[in-house]
Amino acid sequence: METKPVHFKNVSREESYGYDRKTLDYIRNAAAHGLYEIRGMGAKRKLPNFDDLVFLGASMSRYPLEGYREKCLTKTLLGTRFAKKPIELEIPITIAGMSFGSLSANVKEALGRAATEMGTSTTTGDGGMTQEERQSSKTLIYQCLPSRYGFNPDDVRRADAIEVVIGQGAKPGGGGMLLGQKVSPRVAGMRTLPEGIDQRSACRHPDWTGPDDLAIKIQELREITDWEKPIYVKVGATRTFHDVKLAVHSGADVIVVDGMQGGTAATQTCFIEHIGIPTLAAVRQAVNALEDLDMIGKVQLVVSGGIRTGADVAKALAMGADAVAIGQGVLVALGCNGETYYQNGTLHSAEADYTAIGAAAGFCHHCHTGKCPVGITTQDAILEQRLSPEVGAKHLRNYLKTLNMELTTIARACGKQNVHHLEREDLVALTIEAAAMAGLPLAGTNWIPGQGF
Repeated sequence: METKPVHFKNVSREESYGYDRKTLDYIRNAAAHGLYEIRGMGAKRKLPNFDDLVFLGASMSRYPLEGYREKCLTKTLLGTRFAKKPIELEIPITIAGMSFGSLSANVKEALGRAATEMGTSTTTGDGGMTQEERQSSKTLIYQCLPSRYGFNPDDVRRADAIEVVIGQGAKPGGGGMLLGQKVSPRVAGMRTLPEGIDQRSACRHPDWTGPDDLAIKIQELREITDWEKPIYVKVGATRTFHDVKLAVHSGADVIVVDGMQGGTAATQTCFIEHIGIPTLAAVRQAVNALEDLDMIGKVQLVVSGGIRTGADVAKALAMGADAVAIGQGVLVALGCNGETYYQNGTLHSAEADYTAIGAAAGFCHHCHTGKCPVGITTQDAILEQRLSPEVGAKHLRNYLKTLNMELTTIARACGKQNVHHLEREDLVALTIEAAAMAGLPLAGTNWIPGQGF
């Protein structure tokens, strides 16, 4: 019997690399709405980071320290160049600037409490200083941003240091955003804004256009604080080598370099994913600039952007940083993206609240909406009660304590009695990309890509 040939329908399931599902969704959303996406948190793309480096622990050629008997010092001094009163910290792990407005007053108080208990500093962020924050923080850094929202000379004098913000790692070259749903009556009053209206901060300072003008601004800040307070200058990581040199030229005591893994409360996704360079590359450029100017030990370097673990801290210090600043990790320690929140002595599920804003625990980046299911990035009077200062401070203190324990454990394993004795010689890279960015040899070789064989 004659059989007819069977014709199979040719269905291809091969996804295009250039036009994958994520790209197709982006194009369709852009076509449907004519608007770019605004979101919070940091870059989601895979970037070279500190996980691409490993330590060379002590063995025969190095002598390790016994963790239970031999001390490893963590004390940190910041602002020793010009300030009469440098910042003295018990640990080299600080809390990055995050504004009241972006975060609730309860969260700001929790940050201050935890920082004080751990002997470190916290930072105001945009929009001014809250009373809760000042009272709970033994060491508080006051930010001077392009917006000047809430900027108050009296609060400058009440601070322990001033941080002049030129740029942020998640959005170098771009200003901040605070959407109307987070501009509460209190936020509006502090920032002299209409309540409930979107606030877009300036991308550059209104009263200077370059490093010579910045030098004048730093001089003004020194004069109103009687030269007591250290002056930090914070830059988003882009042309880091030149930016650090210019910041030193302007008279900064401390340079803060924020890599593109840094977070934000609200900005365009195209900024978060496509502007700036990874923290790993920025650290090396910053240290090169300080070495070039013979300013190592005279001007301190604080590194931020994607610092998550004690190992990350140790690697940043080994590459030449004097301290680190953490933002996103701090929020996660408080409960950000958690499935539950702790209120009135019991745990409650946040699943329904995530669903209501089109998110899920572990995947939420809806900080800009003000509808944070766990009460962190909100100004809502009900939602903000989902995080109490006491509970938040306890969790954050545990996180910072763990990071510091990991840091000292690694330092001892490398034979160091002080975490600030960690050095580049203690590190190697696992990938060619990380080796080239960090200026470190590829593991098992003496080869640093770009520096010959």
